[in-house]
Amino acid sequence: MPTTERADGARIHHETQGSGFPVLLLAPTGAGTTAEAWGEHGYDPVQEFARRFRVITTDQRHTGASRGPLAPFSYAQAAADQFAVLDDLGIGAAHIVAAGDACPLALRLAYEAPERVASLVLQAPPGRDTTNTLGTFFGPFDEAMRLVRAEGLDGVIEAAARDGLFARNPGAGPFAQPLRDDPAFRDEVRALRRERYVAALVRFRDGVWPDGTPYFSVPGQWPRTCATPLLVLPGDDAKHPEGVAKLLAAEAPGARLLDPGFDAPENRARTVETLTHFLTEHTPDREVR
Repeated sequence: MPTTERADGARIHHETQGSGFPVLLLAPTGAGTTAEAWGEHGYDPVQEFARRFRVITTDQRHTGASRGPLAPFSYAQAAADQFAVLDDLGIGAAHIVAAGDACPLALRLAYEAPERVASLVLQAPPGRDTTNTLGTFFGPFDEAMRLVRAEGLDGVIEAAARDGLFARNPGAGPFAQPLRDDPAFRDEVRALRRERYVAALVRFRDGVWPDGTPYFSVPGQWPRTCATPLLVLPGDDAKHPEGVAKLLAAEAPGARLLDPGFDAPENRARTVETLTHFLTEHTPDREVR
Protein backbone atom coordinates (compact mmCIF):
# COMPACT_ATOMS: atom_id res chain seq x y z
CA MET A 1 0.00 0.00 0.00
CA PRO A 2 1.71 3.28 -1.08
CA THR A 3 2.15 5.45 2.02
CA THR A 4 4.02 8.67 2.73
CA GLU A 5 5.38 8.91 6.28
CA ARG A 6 5.31 12.31 7.95
CA ALA A 7 7.56 13.60 10.73
CA ASP A 8 4.70 13.78 13.26
CA GLY A 9 3.79 10.13 12.73
CA ALA A 10 1.02 10.70 10.18
CA ARG A 11 0.76 8.30 7.24
CA ILE A 12 -0.77 9.53 3.98
CA HIS A 13 -2.12 6.83 1.68
CA HIS A 14 -1.98 7.52 -2.06
CA GLU A 15 -2.54 5.72 -5.34
CA THR A 16 -1.43 6.40 -8.90
CA GLN A 17 -3.01 5.50 -12.23
CA GLY A 18 -2.13 6.33 -15.82
CA SER A 19 0.97 8.00 -17.20
CA GLY A 20 2.01 11.40 -18.43
CA PHE A 21 2.14 14.77 -16.69
CA PRO A 22 0.81 14.39 -13.11
CA VAL A 23 -2.65 15.44 -11.94
CA LEU A 24 -3.29 15.50 -8.18
CA LEU A 25 -6.96 14.95 -7.38
CA LEU A 26 -8.44 16.35 -4.16
CA ALA A 27 -11.84 14.77 -3.57
CA PRO A 28 -15.05 16.65 -2.72
CA THR A 29 -15.40 16.17 1.04
CA GLY A 30 -12.34 18.23 1.96
CA ALA A 31 -10.72 17.53 5.35
CA GLY A 32 -12.79 14.36 5.67
CA THR A 33 -12.10 13.14 2.18
CA THR A 34 -10.95 9.83 0.80
CA ALA A 35 -10.09 8.99 -2.77
CA GLU A 36 -13.27 6.88 -2.87
CA ALA A 37 -15.37 10.05 -2.68
CA TRP A 38 -14.79 10.56 -6.39
CA GLY A 39 -17.03 7.54 -6.97
CA GLU A 40 -20.01 9.65 -5.91
CA HIS A 41 -19.04 12.51 -8.22
CA GLY A 42 -20.85 13.41 -11.42
CA TYR A 43 -18.01 11.88 -13.43
CA ASP A 44 -15.00 9.73 -12.59
CA PRO A 45 -11.93 11.96 -13.00
CA VAL A 46 -9.57 9.09 -12.25
CA GLN A 47 -10.86 7.13 -15.22
CA GLU A 48 -11.19 10.16 -17.47
CA PHE A 49 -7.83 11.81 -16.78
CA ALA A 50 -5.77 8.63 -16.49
CA ARG A 51 -6.19 8.18 -20.23
CA ARG A 52 -3.77 11.07 -20.77
CA PHE A 53 -2.21 11.94 -17.42
CA ARG A 54 -0.59 10.38 -14.38
CA VAL A 55 -3.38 10.67 -11.79
CA ILE A 56 -2.63 10.71 -8.06
CA THR A 57 -5.34 10.33 -5.42
CA THR A 58 -4.84 10.63 -1.67
CA ASP A 59 -6.70 10.00 1.57
CA GLN A 60 -6.46 12.95 3.95
CA ARG A 61 -5.32 12.48 7.55
CA HIS A 62 -7.81 10.50 9.65
CA THR A 63 -9.62 9.19 6.56
CA GLY A 64 -9.48 6.06 4.45
CA ALA A 65 -6.14 4.32 4.86
CA SER A 66 -4.39 7.48 6.11
CA ARG A 67 -3.70 8.21 9.77
CA GLY A 68 -2.59 11.15 11.87
CA PRO A 69 -2.22 12.27 15.47
CA LEU A 70 -5.10 13.76 17.43
CA ALA A 71 -4.55 17.41 16.49
CA PRO A 72 -6.39 20.40 15.00
CA PHE A 73 -6.72 20.72 11.23
CA SER A 74 -4.30 23.04 9.47
CA TYR A 75 -4.29 23.96 5.77
CA ALA A 76 -0.53 24.51 5.93
CA GLN A 77 -0.08 20.99 7.28
CA ALA A 78 -2.55 19.49 4.80
CA ALA A 79 -0.70 21.18 1.93
CA ALA A 80 2.62 19.90 3.26
CA ASP A 81 1.15 16.37 3.30
CA GLN A 82 0.25 16.65 -0.38
CA PHE A 83 3.64 18.01 -1.36
CA ALA A 84 5.29 15.19 0.61
CA VAL A 85 3.31 12.68 -1.45
CA LEU A 86 4.48 14.36 -4.65
CA ASP A 87 8.04 14.34 -3.33
CA ASP A 88 7.85 10.61 -2.63
CA LEU A 89 6.65 10.06 -6.18
CA GLY A 90 9.46 12.17 -7.62
CA ILE A 91 7.03 14.82 -8.89
CA GLY A 92 8.07 18.46 -9.00
CA ALA A 93 4.93 20.11 -10.39
CA ALA A 94 1.42 18.87 -11.04
CA HIS A 95 -2.01 20.02 -12.08
CA ILE A 96 -4.42 20.19 -9.13
CA VAL A 97 -8.07 19.22 -9.65
CA ALA A 98 -10.31 19.73 -6.62
CA ALA A 99 -14.01 19.61 -5.95
CA GLY A 100 -16.25 20.97 -3.22
CA ASP A 101 -14.70 21.33 0.22
CA ALA A 102 -11.26 20.28 -1.07
CA CYS A 103 -10.97 23.50 -3.11
CA PRO A 104 -9.52 25.55 -0.20
CA LEU A 105 -6.70 23.02 0.08
CA ALA A 106 -6.03 23.32 -3.66
CA LEU A 107 -5.80 27.11 -3.29
CA ARG A 108 -3.42 26.65 -0.38
CA LEU A 109 -1.12 24.50 -2.51
CA ALA A 110 -0.85 27.29 -5.09
CA TYR A 111 -0.36 29.84 -2.30
CA GLU A 112 2.42 27.85 -0.62
CA ALA A 113 4.35 26.80 -3.73
CA PRO A 114 3.05 28.27 -7.01
CA GLU A 115 6.02 26.82 -8.89
CA ARG A 116 4.71 23.33 -8.10
CA VAL A 117 1.17 23.92 -9.40
CA ALA A 118 0.89 23.91 -13.19
CA SER A 119 -2.83 24.73 -13.09
CA LEU A 120 -5.87 24.64 -10.81
CA VAL A 121 -9.34 23.29 -11.52
CA LEU A 122 -11.84 24.14 -8.79
CA GLN A 123 -15.33 22.67 -8.97
CA ALA A 124 -17.93 24.23 -6.67
CA PRO A 125 -15.51 26.03 -4.34
CA PRO A 126 -16.93 26.82 -0.90
CA GLY A 127 -16.72 30.32 0.50
CA ARG A 128 -18.26 33.22 2.35
CA ASP A 129 -20.40 35.85 0.66
CA THR A 130 -23.55 37.79 1.50
CA THR A 131 -25.71 34.67 1.10
CA ASN A 132 -24.26 32.65 4.00
CA THR A 133 -22.54 32.77 7.40
CA LEU A 134 -19.91 30.73 9.19
CA GLY A 135 -22.79 28.79 10.71
CA THR A 136 -23.59 27.50 7.22
CA PHE A 137 -20.40 25.42 7.39
CA PHE A 138 -20.58 24.28 11.00
CA GLY A 139 -23.44 21.77 10.71
CA PRO A 140 -21.43 18.52 10.77
CA PHE A 141 -19.37 19.73 13.73
CA ASP A 142 -22.51 20.86 15.55
CA GLU A 143 -23.85 17.32 15.19
CA ALA A 144 -20.56 15.86 16.44
CA MET A 145 -20.78 18.07 19.54
CA ARG A 146 -24.45 17.27 20.08
CA LEU A 147 -23.80 13.54 19.99
CA VAL A 148 -20.92 13.55 22.46
CA ARG A 149 -22.85 15.76 24.88
CA ALA A 150 -25.91 13.53 24.61
CA GLU A 151 -24.26 10.10 24.57
CA GLY A 152 -20.70 10.66 25.74
CA LEU A 153 -17.53 9.38 24.12
CA ASP A 154 -18.86 5.83 24.09
CA GLY A 155 -21.69 7.08 21.88
CA VAL A 156 -19.19 8.70 19.52
CA ILE A 157 -17.14 5.51 19.33
CA GLU A 158 -20.28 3.45 18.67
CA ALA A 159 -21.26 5.86 15.87
CA ALA A 160 -17.79 5.55 14.32
CA ALA A 161 -18.06 1.76 14.47
CA ARG A 162 -21.22 1.97 12.36
CA ASP A 163 -19.72 4.30 9.73
CA GLY A 164 -16.22 5.77 9.75
CA LEU A 165 -16.84 8.53 7.20
CA PHE A 166 -17.40 11.97 8.77
CA ALA A 167 -19.07 13.39 5.65
CA ARG A 168 -21.71 10.68 5.78
CA ASN A 169 -21.91 10.24 9.55
CA PRO A 170 -21.14 13.62 11.17
CA GLY A 171 -21.98 12.51 14.69
CA ALA A 172 -18.89 10.29 14.63
CA GLY A 173 -16.72 13.38 14.16
CA PRO A 174 -13.67 14.11 12.00
CA PHE A 175 -11.69 11.32 13.70
CA ALA A 176 -14.30 8.69 12.84
CA GLN A 177 -12.08 6.45 10.73
CA PRO A 178 -9.28 5.93 13.27
CA LEU A 179 -11.88 5.65 16.04
CA ARG A 180 -13.34 2.74 14.12
CA ASP A 181 -10.09 1.07 13.09
CA ASP A 182 -7.40 1.90 15.67
CA PRO A 183 -7.78 0.69 19.30
CA ALA A 184 -4.93 2.91 20.52
CA PHE A 185 -6.56 5.99 18.98
CA ARG A 186 -9.88 5.03 20.61
CA ASP A 187 -8.18 4.84 23.98
CA GLU A 188 -6.56 8.24 23.42
CA VAL A 189 -9.90 9.86 22.58
CA ARG A 190 -11.71 8.13 25.43
CA ALA A 191 -9.09 9.48 27.84
CA LEU A 192 -9.91 13.07 26.81
CA ARG A 193 -13.29 13.04 28.50
CA ARG A 194 -16.25 14.88 27.08
CA GLU A 195 -15.41 18.59 27.25
CA ARG A 196 -11.82 18.17 26.12
CA TYR A 197 -13.12 16.21 23.13
CA VAL A 198 -15.58 19.03 22.38
CA ALA A 199 -12.66 21.49 22.55
CA ALA A 200 -10.73 19.30 20.08
CA LEU A 201 -13.73 19.41 17.73
CA VAL A 202 -13.89 23.20 17.96
CA ARG A 203 -10.18 23.57 17.19
CA PHE A 204 -10.49 21.18 14.25
CA ARG A 205 -13.60 23.00 12.94
CA ASP A 206 -11.95 26.40 13.23
CA GLY A 207 -8.98 25.10 11.27
CA VAL A 208 -11.21 23.94 8.43
CA TRP A 209 -13.59 26.92 8.45
CA PRO A 210 -11.68 29.91 9.91
CA ASP A 211 -13.14 33.39 10.00
CA GLY A 212 -11.57 36.35 8.21
CA THR A 213 -11.22 35.28 4.58
CA PRO A 214 -13.90 34.31 2.05
CA TYR A 215 -11.79 31.43 0.76
CA PHE A 216 -10.81 30.00 4.19
CA SER A 217 -7.29 28.81 3.31
CA VAL A 218 -5.65 31.89 1.75
CA PRO A 219 -5.76 35.64 2.43
CA GLY A 220 -8.73 37.33 0.82
CA GLN A 221 -6.57 39.55 -1.41
CA TRP A 222 -4.25 36.77 -2.57
CA PRO A 223 -6.22 35.62 -5.66
CA ARG A 224 -5.51 39.01 -7.25
CA THR A 225 -1.83 38.07 -7.36
CA CYS A 226 -2.30 34.41 -8.30
CA ALA A 227 -0.59 33.73 -11.61
CA THR A 228 -1.56 30.05 -11.69
CA PRO A 229 -3.93 29.19 -14.58
CA LEU A 230 -7.34 28.66 -13.00
CA LEU A 231 -10.57 27.08 -14.22
CA VAL A 232 -13.58 27.58 -11.92
CA LEU A 233 -16.81 25.58 -12.08
CA PRO A 234 -19.49 27.32 -9.99
CA GLY A 235 -21.45 25.70 -7.20
CA ASP A 236 -25.13 26.25 -6.51
CA ASP A 237 -25.82 25.81 -2.80
CA ALA A 238 -25.33 27.70 0.46
CA LYS A 239 -21.86 26.29 1.17
CA HIS A 240 -20.69 26.56 -2.42
CA PRO A 241 -22.44 29.69 -3.74
CA GLU A 242 -22.13 30.74 -7.33
CA GLY A 243 -21.10 34.22 -6.16
CA VAL A 244 -17.90 32.92 -4.57
CA ALA A 245 -16.90 31.16 -7.79
CA LYS A 246 -17.61 34.34 -9.75
CA LEU A 247 -15.59 36.46 -7.33
CA LEU A 248 -12.63 34.10 -7.45
CA ALA A 249 -12.69 33.96 -11.25
CA ALA A 250 -13.00 37.74 -11.49
CA GLU A 251 -10.10 38.42 -9.12
CA ALA A 252 -7.56 35.87 -10.31
CA PRO A 253 -5.67 37.03 -13.41
CA GLY A 254 -6.39 34.85 -16.42
CA ALA A 255 -9.00 32.74 -14.64
CA ARG A 256 -11.86 31.21 -16.58
CA LEU A 257 -15.38 30.57 -15.25
CA LEU A 258 -17.65 27.90 -16.69
CA ASP A 259 -21.38 28.51 -16.94
CA PRO A 260 -23.77 26.88 -14.44
CA GLY A 261 -25.19 23.58 -15.58
CA PHE A 262 -21.82 22.08 -16.47
CA ASP A 263 -22.69 19.05 -14.32
CA ALA A 264 -26.07 18.32 -15.91
CA PRO A 265 -26.11 14.77 -17.32
CA GLU A 266 -26.38 16.04 -20.88
CA ASN A 267 -23.35 18.33 -20.38
CA ARG A 268 -20.95 16.03 -18.52
CA ALA A 269 -19.12 14.70 -21.56
CA ARG A 270 -18.52 18.23 -22.81
CA THR A 271 -17.36 19.33 -19.34
CA VAL A 272 -14.84 16.48 -19.16
CA GLU A 273 -13.59 17.48 -22.60
CA THR A 274 -13.24 21.11 -21.44
CA LEU A 275 -11.30 20.09 -18.34
CA THR A 276 -9.02 17.77 -20.29
CA HIS A 277 -8.31 20.51 -22.84
CA PHE A 278 -7.55 22.99 -20.04
CA LEU A 279 -5.07 20.61 -18.39
CA THR A 280 -3.45 19.79 -21.71
CA GLU A 281 -3.16 23.47 -22.64
CA HIS A 282 -1.33 24.24 -19.40
CA THR A 283 0.95 21.21 -19.31
CA PRO A 284 4.56 22.45 -19.31
CA ASP A 285 6.41 21.88 -22.57
CA ARG A 286 3.23 20.40 -24.08
CA GLU A 287 4.12 17.01 -22.58
CA VAL A 288 0.54 15.75 -23.05
CA ARG A 289 -1.24 16.02 -26.40
